[in-house]
Amino acid sequence: MKKPANHAITIGSETIKPGERKTVDLQVGKLYTHGELNMPVQVINGKRKGPTLFICAAIHGDELNGVEIIRRLMKVKALQRLKGTLIAVPIVNLHGFINQSRYLPDRRDLNRSFPGSSKGSLASRMAYLFLNEIVGQCSHGIDLHTGAINRTNLPQIRADLENDETLAMAEAFGAPLMMNATLRPGSLRASAVKKDIPILLYEAGEALRFDEFAIRAGVKGVLNVMKHLGMIAPGRVPKKPAKSPVIARSSYWVRAPHSGIFRALVKDGDRVQKDQTLLGVISDPFGEAEFEVYANASGIVIGQMVMPLVNEGEALFHIAQFARTDIAEERVESFSEEIYGDERLPYDSDDIPSI
Repeated sequence: MKKPANHAITIGSETIKPGERKTVDLQVGKLYTHGELNMPVQVINGKRKGPTLFICAAIHGDELNGVEIIRRLMKVKALQRLKGTLIAVPIVNLHGFINQSRYLPDRRDLNRSFPGSSKGSLASRMAYLFLNEIVGQCSHGIDLHTGAINRTNLPQIRADLENDETLAMAEAFGAPLMMNATLRPGSLRASAVKKDIPILLYEAGEALRFDEFAIRAGVKGVLNVMKHLGMIAPGRVPKKPAKSPVIARSSYWVRAPHSGIFRALVKDGDRVQKDQTLLGVISDPFGEAEFEVYANASGIVIGQMVMPLVNEGEALFHIAQFARTDIAEERVESFSEEIYGDERLPYDSDDIPSI
């Protein structure tokens, strides 16, 4: 039986036919230097019909892990036999990326500017272009993020887990923890959901830093989703089946009780107990006054401040709560073993697997 052929896809002024791979520079606008501001897009259009998946990074220009995840992903040999279409946008916010900034020149957050407008601000126009040229042509999406500046995130998936198709994607991704995150107005995820496009938000690492663990986990997660969608072959079956991700029922921030010099005593992924686990200490420069910081409720550390200088009220630790914290802790520990024990995933970018 003849397999159904894929169709051509047009992005900007470029048409990519089935079996073609092409890089497209979407023109966002012009800078005051008269230079063009472009959004680089690479499209792999498989010969056979299948899902159309977009993967994007650097919506916040200082979030770099996703850029490297996409770079490594695009070298995987299995994409030569792709079923469906993959649209990769490693740098959505090019201006922020160049300036190592989360924001656009007018200090607008691109991920609070969707669905945007063709006649609005630069952020609004960029959001409108991305939503209509890229997202609107896709059946599924993955948005890659990191923590903000001076904040880390344990690898995690945030998504609408009440949607069965989205939940299946999230489980396939295989991050240790999942959060049923509410939709934020103006976000890419909110606009994609409004278009009935299942989308995952992957959070891992911190801004302006490469985190090898987060990158490897991201590459593996995206490939897992593509296998789940039938876009690439499943590959060999692992010796031991991966354990299912654990869903957090809620999360909260532990904030600084005083200003001072902060020393963290726990790391991301650690299990903490209410009023028992000493999370960190805040002191003055002489150490004459010290303030201990404890967990308000039991859970797992999924993010924290890494800047040692803090002001009273600043968020220090992000703690996720679970029905069974012991199971969540076990999942985090086994996940680390899976990532570093998978020979198909490289420790560096020079050894790209065939998968």
